[in-house]
Amino acid sequence: MRLKTLLILVLIIQSASLYSQDIDKLLEEATGNETEYTTATFKSTRIINGQSIERMPIGQLDFRISHRFGQFNSGYYELWGLDQANIHFGLDYGITNWMMVGIGRGTYEKTYDGSFKFTILRQSKGKRNMPISLSLFTSIAINTLYKSALGIESKISFWDRASYVAQALVARKFNERFSFELNPTYVHRNMVGTEMEPNDVWSMGAGARFKLTKRISLNAEYYYVIPPINDYRSTKTYNPLAVGFDIETGGHVFQLLLTNSVSMIEKGFIGETTSKWNNAGIHLGFNISRVFGLKKAK
Repeated sequence: MRLKTLLILVLIIQSASLYSQDIDKLLEEATGNETEYTTATFKSTRIINGQSIERMPIGQLDFRISHRFGQFNSGYYELWGLDQANIHFGLDYGITNWMMVGIGRGTYEKTYDGSFKFTILRQSKGKRNMPISLSLFTSIAINTLYKSALGIESKISFWDRASYVAQALVARKFNERFSFELNPTYVHRNMVGTEMEPNDVWSMGAGARFKLTKRISLNAEYYYVIPPINDYRSTKTYNPLAVGFDIETGGHVFQLLLTNSVSMIEKGFIGETTSKWNNAGIHLGFNISRVFGLKKAK
């Protein structure tokens, strides 16, 4: 009899505890004490050319094809740039819910690149209030052009061909339509045009997204490249500016864009953009992103 009474008391206490937990959960939801994380600050891992704070979730693979035609001012013989093409293929994969890795290959300098992106902070409200999202991005690119194409006769090592990028990606989604991001960036190039040319490039990037409809948004980005103190650059370069439209079509994100940069990796479009908008040195281009689920979400 005592054993039965004890069992009944245990069951009553356990039920009361579970009921209390359910009440606490309901109270948290009612009072807004749960943490609500912001999603879809940008539609994909890149704003246009540059990185966004977004990264692929665990087990998700993003296959991206990027294409840039020639300059509009190339004239009718080149069909205003449409006869020319530069392409970059990229794969980005979510290792965890806070880390993404990527690899790519582009026709610009026949470059191979690899990258990591880490989520540090996520914009949220409620129990945890965080006004911004913060990601860190780093990459390495290897130029594989023949020495004859580089104009070099002496022997160069693998690491002479390398360049490195480090970025802090700071963004805020202000409302359902508008998001804004700042990208302080450092680029180091082991190989430059002349001995007097600086190996390091510092810049500040800014990007924005404005949602026009449920499936279409207007994107823009600009990088201000900080001029070196002693400017001995062998080639005149300009700050990259790009505008484009994101069009979501089911499992694809299609982006139609205009930019004065032909390269699609940071080392190229930040420090080596040689055309400018005011003389029609603009490239028509597009990006196509397709996401594959390689691992089922738990």
